[in-house]
Amino acid sequence: AARAIWERATASRWEAAPVWFHGDVAEGNLLVDSGRLSAVIDFGTSGVGDPACDLVPAWTMFDEPARTAFRDAVALDDATWARARGWALWKAAITLRDHPADPGSRTTLRRLLADPA
Repeated sequence: AARAIWERATASRWEAAPVWFHGDVAEGNLLVDSGRLSAVIDFGTSGVGDPACDLVPAWTMFDEPARTAFRDAVALDDATWARARGWALWKAAITLRDHPADPGSRTTLRRLLADPA
């Protein structure tokens, strides 16, 4: 299943005009105040290109209902969503390599493998 996610992710590329991306949308880079997003920090990996890398929180932070709402809100095509799944798989795999007991990466993998999209 992981190989299928990876193959689908690498089967396409961003064909639209390049857009700004953050490059590391993760819990530590999202500041919350009173349950609401108040700031995004750490733009060290930002750039211009494919926005798929910024969709990784769909699996690292959201359960299935929230992921569905997020996908509807960003309104990007299936190929971009597939590349985002590849980014999430890559991030979980490299984190598990260095931190095998990391529960967040294990949760991400479970979500990726359970997500039919």
